[in-house]
Amino acid sequence: MKGPLFYSKILLFGEYGIIKDSKGLSIPYNFFKGALKWDEELTDHAAKSNKSLISFASYLEEFQSNNPNLVEFDIDRLKKDVNSGMYFDSSIPQGYGVGSSGALVAAIYDKYATNKITVLENLTRDKLLILKGIFAGMESFFHGKSSGLDPLNSYLSLPILINSKDNIEPTGIPSQNTNGKGAVFLLDSGIVGETAPMVNLFMERMKQEGFRNMLKDKFVKYTDSCVEDFLAGDFKSLFGNIKHLSNVVFDNFKPMIPKQFHALWKKGIETNDYYLKLCGSGGGGYILGFTEDIDKAKAALKDHKLEVVYNF
Repeated sequence: MKGPLFYSKILLFGEYGIIKDSKGLSIPYNFFKGALKWDEELTDHAAKSNKSLISFASYLEEFQSNNPNLVEFDIDRLKKDVNSGMYFDSSIPQGYGVGSSGALVAAIYDKYATNKITVLENLTRDKLLILKGIFAGMESFFHGKSSGLDPLNSYLSLPILINSKDNIEPTGIPSQNTNGKGAVFLLDSGIVGETAPMVNLFMERMKQEGFRNMLKDKFVKYTDSCVEDFLAGDFKSLFGNIKHLSNVVFDNFKPMIPKQFHALWKKGIETNDYYLKLCGSGGGGYILGFTEDIDKAKAALKDHKLEVVYNF
């Protein structure tokens, strides 16, 4: 038996900034996906997932009793299914910033929430915020703190524009030009990143006034401009703003960039062959890249695994 598929996501813009009310833009990434499955004979990988679901079911039981007006799950059915060998069968790499826990949360909500908000109904801003709140609470089991955006993206399978914490909406993005030279790509760092330590480090830095000012005056400013440019299809302006953003991240978020990528990051800014930015919380996993000429970027990054996500 197998449940419906839920896809990974990529937060194109907004990592860390959305904690401080910058804009953000998250898109589904159908290359990776996951679904709930049942099996009597579990592989090691499936057994590990099943064990995690046992703990998650207990967490959700407590979560719903603490938030009786927010969400209700069929906990008995969930526990029964977990006990009969349910696991999350997923190709989404964990610790890579593409929403592995988000897809699992979306799958569990879809199957076990009793009065769920469905994708088919009129998704008002209020309903989206309720969903985001439910998902944030559910995903906190995995990360300690969650915005709820990854599961929301996976659940709706639509690009989501974050205007601010309390203002989110599904959005359209410019159509891909499969013959276009411009591209967004993923660069595999080859290291598994952990979200919680990176977020804790960020929160620690937020105590410094200089860091807070940089975030507001530079990081949020360029992030917002990138979102606006991308949605408007103004790629000329976008690359100017991405270069600024890449620079600001390099100067102020070094601990979130794996050390062996510092020189590569700087080289992109100096040559203009590509610009790199964090994909999710950083510390490993994927790094997000933008280039006006994918052939140039591939040549410059020939020693690394590169996955094109979007062409324009």
